[in-house]
Amino acid sequence: MSKAQSPMTPKKNPTKARRSIAKGALAGLVGGIAGAGAKIIAEQLFPPRIEGQTPPPVVLAEQVAGHSLPEGERKLALQGIHWIFGALAGAVYGVLVEFEPSLGAWRGAAFGITLNRLTHESLLPKMGLSAPPDRQPTQERISEWVTHATYGIATDTVRRAVRRGL
Repeated sequence: MSKAQSPMTPKKNPTKARRSIAKGALAGLVGGIAGAGAKIIAEQLFPPRIEGQTPPPVVLAEQVAGHSLPEGERKLALQGIHWIFGALAGAVYGVLVEFEPSLGAWRGAAFGITLNRLTHESLLPKMGLSAPPDRQPTQERISEWVTHATYGIATDTVRRAVRRGL
């Protein structure tokens, strides 16, 4: 028996050998775009805001612009920020899962819920882009939990498929 075949020779971990920041980021980016689309569909079924409530991406865009935006620009800001943030969050998720697969818990639902906690329940209120969680309507909070879980599941499902192909 050669040294390479010896039972005493430690086996390489094939998962570690396959880890790749670039491939994880690319797979996550594609997954995040799909997840952003799934979240939009979920929000059509279960809207997070009541009529007339300004979405946080529009509040941010108007703060950056220093004035109210016309309706067409408000829609562009809303969609642009939604898609870009979804893609970038997916890319980060893809890299993280490359190195710690347990972060893909519940097929991405945990990622989506965690993202909601970090954004809608923490950062956005601190930035003045939304009300604090205890002042948000119940419909909004439940919708954000459900639609972010949907985002996470779709992101992870597509990420897994893309990553297998790379």
